[in-house]
Amino acid sequence: MTTADAVTAIRGPLVYCRDDPFLTDPATAFVHEPDGLLICRGGKFEAVGDFQTLRDQIPAGSTVAHYPDGLIAPGFVDTHVHYVQTGIIGSYGQGLLGWLDDYTFPAEQELADESRARAMASVFCDELLRNGTTTAMVFCAVYPQSVDALFAEAQRRNMRIIAGKVLMDTNAPDALRDTPQTGYDQSKSLIDKWHKRGRNLYAITPRFAGTSSREQLAMAGALWREHKDVFVQTHIAENRDEVAWMQKLFPERRDYLDIYDHAGLTGRRAVMAHGIYLDEDALCRCHESGTALAHCPTSNLFLGSGLFRTRDAKDPRRPVHVGMGTDIGAGTSFSMLATLGEGYKVSQLGGAPVSAIEGFFLATLGGARALDLDDRIGTFRAGNEADFVVLNPRATPILKFREQRSRSIEETLFVLMTMGDDRAVTATYVAGRPAHALSSVDS
Repeated sequence: MTTADAVTAIRGPLVYCRDDPFLTDPATAFVHEPDGLLICRGGKFEAVGDFQTLRDQIPAGSTVAHYPDGLIAPGFVDTHVHYVQTGIIGSYGQGLLGWLDDYTFPAEQELADESRARAMASVFCDELLRNGTTTAMVFCAVYPQSVDALFAEAQRRNMRIIAGKVLMDTNAPDALRDTPQTGYDQSKSLIDKWHKRGRNLYAITPRFAGTSSREQLAMAGALWREHKDVFVQTHIAENRDEVAWMQKLFPERRDYLDIYDHAGLTGRRAVMAHGIYLDEDALCRCHESGTALAHCPTSNLFLGSGLFRTRDAKDPRRPVHVGMGTDIGAGTSFSMLATLGEGYKVSQLGGAPVSAIEGFFLATLGGARALDLDDRIGTFRAGNEADFVVLNPRATPILKFREQRSRSIEETLFVLMTMGDDRAVTATYVAGRPAHALSSVDS
């Protein structure tokens, strides 16, 4: 049997979303298969469903990995994270703009050294997998070698990573600046080198409007028009001071979103991190264009930026695509479970709490839809890429104690997303193959 024909069979309780519980009945959007089976071949799901129904489809001689006490879920999708900031997690915080000057910019300058970039990329990818994250949209540094390092590490692990070189030609240290032309040329070269190579995908990456000139934003938009199947990622409306600064820098534009819209940087496969201070008109324009938002609660709380209005963004009258983002390094955890827990608290403070099923959707299928990759990842469906995570709802003594009182799968998921972390990740599978398994060292 060739590697392409190799079969992986996984048995255990399945939990996944097949639709959006913000917009449809959660009872039909969410699936719990108490004794399920995943049959994976060639990196994709060949069959998904009830074990007793599918057991005869398991090829003779195949070993079935059985997780009777776990929960098998689609791999988590992180829609906004900076690998180059891995080394500054937990640095004493301040507001966004001061954080950039004091921590972010100095840390990113270190990634001009390719060996440091490779080392950082290795730690970063390992942390994603250790936390059950199998797809991530990632900011690199301004240096092309920082992109090479990440994509090479991701390819070695066969992960699905979307990433790009930061574009930044103003209001930044000289060592981190490119120019509109060099930013365009380097990004174009990186697209040719990495986009769709293995499972890698490229994202045109202006850091945010405050660090790109009008000319650079326009050239980024031109590059996207030339390469319509790549992605765009940037930041928007994270902090009140930042929003006020954008109004001063771009007085001719209607609002923050209009800066990007005017440059041709909004639309499907454009993901903008934060979006805390977008008004109703801007949310309507995100809906109409397909522009997605990445909700980053641990970062927003850590920097004191504000409270994202998840339910408002998902309003059924004009729903916006929303995914979850850890936003390392202002974000404080690689764990999507921990991130969901903070997201719940943010939604509580906003007076519109998000349920366990809704949160679980945002971290899986919702993230996939935000990235326009829901035809490949985010749910359990024959033909999809076989990325998934095995969760342990009894991973710690207090989780085990609490699980004994759980009255439903929804309650179990809620406890996991409010009390869980990397210790609750028993195993992570990428393209049907084991990529991480919890060991005694991890625990």
